[in-house]
Parts: sequence; C-alpha cells; structure tokens
Amino acid sequence: MADDSKNTSPEVRRGQGTTKLTREEFQRRWLERFYDPAFDAAPDARDRLMEIAWQNYDGYRKSPRTSKAGSEFANPDASLPVEWLDTRRRVREAEQRQRAADGPSRILLICGSPRTDQTCPGEMSKTFRLVEHAREAFSTMPGHEVELLDLSRLTSEYGRTILPCKACVSTAMPLCHWPCSCYPNHAMGQVNDWMHEIYPRWVAAHGVMIVTPVHWYQVPSVLKLMIDRLVCADGGNPDPTTTDFKSPEKAKALELAGWTYPKHLANRAFSVVVHGDAAGAEAVRRALHDWLSDMALVPAGSAAFLDRYIGYYEPYATSHDALDRDSDLFTEVRNAARTLAEAVARLRGGELPPGAGLEEPRPK
Repeated sequence: MADDSKNTSPEVRRGQGTTKLTREEFQRRWLERFYDPAFDAAPDARDRLMEIAWQNYDGYRKSPRTSKAGSEFANPDASLPVEWLDTRRRVREAEQRQRAADGPSRILLICGSPRTDQTCPGEMSKTFRLVEHAREAFSTMPGHEVELLDLSRLTSEYGRTILPCKACVSTAMPLCHWPCSCYPNHAMGQVNDWMHEIYPRWVAAHGVMIVTPVHWYQVPSVLKLMIDRLVCADGGNPDPTTTDFKSPEKAKALELAGWTYPKHLANRAFSVVVHGDAAGAEAVRRALHDWLSDMALVPAGSAAFLDRYIGYYEPYATSHDALDRDSDLFTEVRNAARTLAEAVARLRGGELPPGAGLEEPRPK
C-alpha cells in the first residue's frame, strides 16, 4: 500500500454531488421567513427582495464586499472579505490587551447551558446559578475583569447564531483560517455568526472557566458549536492569501511543505465545572480538559476541575431545590474560580507551565 504521507501532491477527492437548489425550491424556503401574515402587507417589496436573493444565491456572492489584503499578507493584492478583515483586526487588538503587563487579569466565564427563563423552559438553568457564584468569587479579588459568555443567548436572542464548522482542517490545516473565514456566506444566507465576536473574547482572556451541564453524555449543542469553531485556534492559518482564500490544492501543498500548527490560544489558564443528574459528568469533564490542553491552554490546578451530580436520579422538577441544599458545591465552584485566578497570576508573573520549551515531535 502506498504511503500517502509522502505524497507531495495528493488528489483532492470530490464526488458527493451538488446541493444547489432549483429556483422554485429556493423561493419556497426563502418565503418561509415571511410566513407571518403581517408580511402580506408588502408583497411587492417581498417579491423584489426574493429576486435579489435568488440572483445572489445563483451567482454565489459569498463575500460581496472585499478589500485588498495589504502589506501584512503574502499576497498584498489579494481580495479578502471586509468582515474577515474586521474580525482579524479585533483579534489583534485583543492580543495586545491580553499581553499588556499593566492591564487587569481578564477571565472569560462561559455558561454552557442553552436553558434560560427567557424561553420555553421558563426557568433559569442551574448552570447559570453556578456561574453567578464563580462571578461573585472573582469580584472579591482586585484586579480581575470578568466577561460572561452566556451561550443560552443562542436559544433566546433574535438573530444570535453560531454556524457549524465545515471541517476545512481535515482537507488541510492551512485551509482552516485564523480567525475562521467560512462565514458569513451571504449567498447561502449564513449570517449573524456570533463567533466573530467570540474569537476576540477568547484571545483577550488570561483565564477561561467553563461551567456546563451534561446533555446525553455530551456537552450541550450550544457549547459544542463553539468548541468546533475554535479548531482554527489550534493550528489555523492567519494568512488566507497563501491558499488563494479557499483553494484545497494550495492548502494541501502548503501543509505538506511543512506547517507549524500555531497555537493561537496557548498559555491561558483554564478551569472546568461539569454537573449532571444521573451520568456522564466525569466523561464530559475529561473531554473538556483534554480539548483545552490540546490547544496548549494550562490547567489551573486540581481544585479548578469539578464533576458533580445535583439531585442524583431525583425529579427534574425539584432539581433547583436539590442545588439549594448542596452548599458544598457552591463553595467548590468559588474555590475553582479562586484557583483559576491564582494560576493566571502565576502565568502573568512569568512562571512557565511544566514542559514549556520542549520540542513537540507531533505538532498536529
């Protein structure tokens, strides 16, 4: 059998078939956005916009507004999406804030539950309550700035979306751009992607704390969407002009020529708190720990990692009451926050994590 790892010009495999819609099917799907009879008051305007939308889709106007890349890129004359350039600018500004020695210690506190009293469940999540205890702990420590990233906004806020990862990285690592350039795709109506705000938040942080429930032995879908889209932080290509934006052939050649797999979020400390009601908490905590460690973030310490059960095999209806009774868990969450803050202080003070500086024989 041939050793494909030695192939300097691998074939780009294609053959899944087209997914392009007919005009009739496109119109049917597009008009579903205007199902409410209130839109019947403006049928002419609706139909004119539908025709423009069809032309944009049929002509595949993914990025209708572009700008010259500029001197910082390998090909200064290449055209790049204005939106991507704006996200890149904000990521670089966040990097400068994160590296400033005289700035506050920034903590990104992530609520991984989709549940909120602002939509169908009608009740806040236990995760949010634990997050509030973590936030309270950080507030008692001077010099800390906490930013809450509440992923329940994906279920409760109009137009709030994290679009799914397309797995460009599995074609070739350099095809996965940092930050992600797959979205927005205006031709496909794939817009309002929250990740373009989330990337700078991760970059600006000195420490990250994730608090999440277990959903069917896994992390909740809102958290998994963000996790997948952060793959570009682990080896992603900061210069799309080197791949002619999205050329699989160019990306494969670039990776095989020797790719460094840059760790764009390295040396930020992290903490993980997972809670469940019957099973899966240990596995989810381990999975999150492994994922963050793979991206070269630094575990804050044993007290920063929890997997606990609330109301073990008890009714969901009384789970908040069960949480009320577990005062030790509130203390553990606050201690996890304090441990993360201590780890951030050590890293910002110049202490290197164990193994720093060692040669990585398997950088992927």
